[in-house]
Amino acid sequence: MSVRTRFAPSPTGYLHVGGARTALFSYLYARKHGGAFVLRVEDTDEARNTQEARDAIFSGMSWLGLDWDEGEGKGGDYGPYNQSERLPIYDKWFEVLREGGRVYEDGGAWRFRFERKPVTMHDLVCGEVTIDYRDESNTPDMVIRRSDGSYVFHFVNVVDDLEMKISHVIRGEDHLMNTPKHLQLFEALGAPAPQYAHIPLIQNPNGSKMSKRDVGAAVGDYPRQGFIAAGVVNFLALLGWSPKSDEELFTMDELVERFSLEGVNRSPARFDQEKCAWFNQQHLLKLDGPAFAELAKPFVEQAGLPTNGDYPAVAAMVREKVRLLAEVPNAIGFLLQDDFGFEPEAVEKVRGNAAAKDLLAALAGDFEGLADWSADAAKHQIGETAKAAGAKPGQLMFPLRVALSGKSGGPDLGDILGTLGKERCVARLRAFVSKLS
Repeated sequence: MSVRTRFAPSPTGYLHVGGARTALFSYLYARKHGGAFVLRVEDTDEARNTQEARDAIFSGMSWLGLDWDEGEGKGGDYGPYNQSERLPIYDKWFEVLREGGRVYEDGGAWRFRFERKPVTMHDLVCGEVTIDYRDESNTPDMVIRRSDGSYVFHFVNVVDDLEMKISHVIRGEDHLMNTPKHLQLFEALGAPAPQYAHIPLIQNPNGSKMSKRDVGAAVGDYPRQGFIAAGVVNFLALLGWSPKSDEELFTMDELVERFSLEGVNRSPARFDQEKCAWFNQQHLLKLDGPAFAELAKPFVEQAGLPTNGDYPAVAAMVREKVRLLAEVPNAIGFLLQDDFGFEPEAVEKVRGNAAAKDLLAALAGDFEGLADWSADAAKHQIGETAKAAGAKPGQLMFPLRVALSGKSGGPDLGDILGTLGKERCVARLRAFVSKLS
């Protein structure tokens, strides 16, 4: 049987990282086995559905690179892929249950008559789980059609999986106890059930369940904060799955190659925004300078900084210094314009160096006297100026960095000197000496 997985979000809110991880695991499993990945939308809750939420789901999936084979914008042989358009299909299968005597009316609603027997499911992650339906007080017959004629989640979910020939259902562990109900429905409909794999839930760092309001929950926030999809996908894949090795960095293709349900852990996964930023940084480091500069460009322009002329080379200088693209404007602003701020702690540290002011004043004069300006010539002059004052070059490096950039860290000092040029370096040194006075 060919592998067919699905992701079935409800358009009642943004794409949550828990949903995104479920979609990712389903996508990886389908791709690993040469199967199909289906995106269908559970949009029967008309009161809470919004177009904005639909758009957020599709854009979030697309940004992550989870390209679906069937569903919104793709078509497919088993549509429509919106539950709101599938009422005639649900009516047809409801009649199958009615004719089989498996449903009965109760106060205008219709209940599904459970078979009173133990039901055992063989979950691909959680192992064997049995629910005993012989005790009716614990497992009352469930409503599958409301008195207004609408169908409940359990029924439409099963019908859709049946009709769309879904072979593997990968979903959150919070659905585990629903599965025996679904198995009874499949049996009553005379259809084989898919295989189920229930993956552990995502928790906050403190062990509480991650809610929609928690930091890092909304996938749509990630691109705005300067994450790139490769870093987020890598991070999400390792939330509850292990490659059974010490490796941590994977591209999407490598994840497809390595992914297996056997590698999914039973224990809940802990969400860590700092770890996600670290993964993002590792994937930024894989980019070449021009690609990095292009991805950072919207953030730089949004900060009102120029992106012409030296911008690509300037941006590339901080590729190894930032974790998020949103950090780039602050990291390179001093190289693109002369109006920049100073870190108060860095300035105070320079003030604490009694010799710094005189050394910087001397260096400004020596820089001005250089006939041929280059980064190497400027760095050589730093050593000569320090030596003439009976100081070590290191005593001048930090004050010089703060004078030129306003920061205690950043790109290589030689790169800063070469990019700014003689006139701007001299002007900044003299302005900073005045600031120290």
